Amino acid sequence: MDSLRSALQPITQNLPAPIHDLGVSILGETCYKTLLLDIDLSSTDCIKLAISKGLGIGIIAASTIVKVPQILKLINSKSSEGISFLSYLLETSAYLISLAYNVRQGFPFSTYGETSLIMAQNVVIAVLVLHYSGKQSAAALFVAGLAASAATLFAEGILDMKTLSYLQAGAGVLGIASKVPQIAAVWQEGGTGQLSAFAVFNYLAGSLSRIFTTLQEVDDKLILYGFIAGFALNAVLAAQMVYYWNAPTKKSTKGKQKEKVAVPASTGSTTTTPKGKNPTTRRRG
Repeated sequence: MDSLRSALQPITQNLPAPIHDLGVSILGETCYKTLLLDIDLSSTDCIKLAISKGLGIGIIAASTIVKVPQILKLINSKSSEGISFLSYLLETSAYLISLAYNVRQGFPFSTYGETSLIMAQNVVIAVLVLHYSGKQSAAALFVAGLAASAATLFAEGILDMKTLSYLQAGAGVLGIASKVPQIAAVWQEGGTGQLSAFAVFNYLAGSLSRIFTTLQEVDDKLILYGFIAGFALNAVLAAQMVYYWNAPTKKSTKGKQKEKVAVPASTGSTTTTPKGKNPTTRRRG
């Protein structure tokens, strides 16, 4: 360890100022000095903090594209089959409340930064689902309602922090409830339809990581319990994705059955006589 420390310290102690400042802003002065300048790995608290920060940054980075495959799948198929709008409505509402709560509480961005990015992608998906369901006016109403809600939640003069805390408790319930319509939709369809496996499994990994980062950096049980419950339901959705991996949906199965119904072919040698039109005979006089 001493040889490794002596080899690395000339590098870590002479990092460019921007990298040094970024490291201090992420780890704090004490843990930056312990881990990078002194290269002392005996401090478990600093190691846990570094892991938590790394996971948080990784989650934020992954969240920039986590829903992009789902968006592309909707656009390419021009179908919202298997996707619950109610699920995205509830989840987006929960994310908006949680984002306002975290920002106004002044929590580290690394513990909630993905919320805003995923929420924006959720809005796009929800609008696409309504669009492909033939409900364009509902899509416009959804966006307008979301904008009005955001203006209210972030305005300290309109909504006090105590009320926002109550809403945050409700947001945890909303976040949990948002998974139920999607789970029910998959079960009713007998398949995952246009649901993106990439988004589902990334959500599962992200919610598990968020439990760790919240335990390390945020002393708030409301947020922690929400992530734990969310992880449990994300696990159910991931299990459904595995179970129905190659299963066609009930709708598509019915469509195939209709196509297989045989249509009797008519031949030219067969003639039919219409009812009520018997051949007439002429009397020969």
